[in-house]
Amino acid sequence: MKNTYSSRLQAVRNKMAKLNLDAFIVPHEDQYLLEEVAEYNNRLKWLSGFTGTAGVVVILKNRAIMFVDGRYQVQVAEQVNNALFEFECLSTFSSNDWADKLLPSEVLIGVDCKLHAFSWYKKFTQALSKSGKYCLAVEENLIDLCWIERPSKNIKPITFLQEKYHGKSSKLKIKQVAQRLKSNNVNNAIITNLDSICWLLNLRGRDIPCLPVFYATAIISENSEVLCFLDLKKLPKDITIQFEPSVSFRCESELDSYLAAISSERIQIDPETINAAMVNLLIKDDVEIIENLDPVSLLKSEKNAVEIAGFKNCHLRDGSAVVAFLAWLEQTTSALVFYDEKVLSDRLESMRLKDSLYQEASFETVSAVGSNAAMCHYNHKDTTPALMTNNSVYLFDSGGHYLDGTTDVTRTVAIGQVTNEQIKMATLVLKGHIALATLKFPQGTTGQHIDALARQHLWQHGYDYAHGTGHGVGHYLNVHEGPQRIAKFNSGVALAAGMVVSIEPGYYREGEFGIRHENLYMIKESEMPVGAEVKTLQFEVLTHVPFDRKLIDKTMLSEQEINWLNQYHHRVYHHIASLSNETNKAWLAKATMPF
Repeated sequence: MKNTYSSRLQAVRNKMAKLNLDAFIVPHEDQYLLEEVAEYNNRLKWLSGFTGTAGVVVILKNRAIMFVDGRYQVQVAEQVNNALFEFECLSTFSSNDWADKLLPSEVLIGVDCKLHAFSWYKKFTQALSKSGKYCLAVEENLIDLCWIERPSKNIKPITFLQEKYHGKSSKLKIKQVAQRLKSNNVNNAIITNLDSICWLLNLRGRDIPCLPVFYATAIISENSEVLCFLDLKKLPKDITIQFEPSVSFRCESELDSYLAAISSERIQIDPETINAAMVNLLIKDDVEIIENLDPVSLLKSEKNAVEIAGFKNCHLRDGSAVVAFLAWLEQTTSALVFYDEKVLSDRLESMRLKDSLYQEASFETVSAVGSNAAMCHYNHKDTTPALMTNNSVYLFDSGGHYLDGTTDVTRTVAIGQVTNEQIKMATLVLKGHIALATLKFPQGTTGQHIDALARQHLWQHGYDYAHGTGHGVGHYLNVHEGPQRIAKFNSGVALAAGMVVSIEPGYYREGEFGIRHENLYMIKESEMPVGAEVKTLQFEVLTHVPFDRKLIDKTMLSEQEINWLNQYHHRVYHHIASLSNETNKAWLAKATMPF
């Protein structure tokens, strides 16, 4: 049998038949439930060819339905064979009513509990029980049983992050977490979020591209003791010297038996980040499971003084690299020399590589020309890179991991002459960006409370975008850090001083063009005006890259918006000019001229 998507789908259905399954669920996530997965764990890509970071397939006997969110509606139609898969909105899947819509009663649905968050699994099984349907937790993943020539695992060493970059010892971090557990009368907490483990122990890994983490599970006690289960071959030889006896490392194969043996304890889990298989091992009469937010996550998200300084410094150097790229881009395109998306992406990467603290890209660069920019998470590596053309827009979304911080910036650039419609849409998006960037908001405000401010100008003209407005950013960790975010959907976590978030409204017109303006911001306390009755927070800009003047209609901007833009550009020039050579400095001077 040929190794085609059709044959792969049939192979899985053959395995389903042996188990008498009417359906089998294939999510994008691996057992650690991260947005980014290693190639050998990308089961959804193997099954369908879809390369997005959010999606799930339900395989039925005679149908296969792929659920994706708004970011991937265009991409999925281009990448996935619609003769094999139907396409639906991911929100439908998340609501757990899809089974009633797609399946009759008294059917058996297979799931690999390792690949589903406990929160989803609990709601799903409860919904099934009400409709006479049943769930079977498969012992082996059906994709794994069919996967021919599966990529091998990375075995790359774990490294220490030096104190001058992290600013707080692992001993102190562990103590802070343990105190929170003790105050909540919790014996142990299971930490499955990989960036939480790396932050807690001041370690970094290379198990996943663009994400400096290693696969592990940690259990931390109220007595400040930590057990970390992982592949021991990855550990540095002097690991025991760096940690007190209270931190020990065990082989990852011992985890299941350890969880199964736990008794007479109160165990805290984060139902959003722990997989259902692990929780199922814990469920017993004498174990009380406490569902709560990962106790590391808030400590990690509120950056300390050293981390904040690192963020500011790496963004200056990153800004200089991006400015060098933009200066080169204008020089080449003005001479009517055009390159494809890969060359452009590689050129930007080459600018960052000159920095001695640069480690790798913080995510796969979006380098999108023309209509490709309408796919907000487009990746030129998934297809033949398109050639830039004159009189078009170019969107790039990229960032870097540095030892002292992480960056993420998106700019949309006019190549030659662009249309009035493109200028209008770019200006509306910019107005939304400014509205949020200039906001002061009370302490206790969540991202959901303020998301609409970035959309308001688009809404007034009958437009919107199908992704969140902002995500948290880790310190040389996950560029899409939780629990903070700015979106229509509530994370339940208030924005707090020390958090780093993106502001990135956009607009995408399928088959034509895409617009996005993204900066990173540090949240800080605002100065209290005389007579103020509530304490407020505000955004402090970290990104230092100019917005393209050719895509801005000044007549659409208010005086306040023009002032903000001029002040921002003045700040960019002030900080970046000294880091630039004469050619780039001259370009920057023109790019940041006041309106």
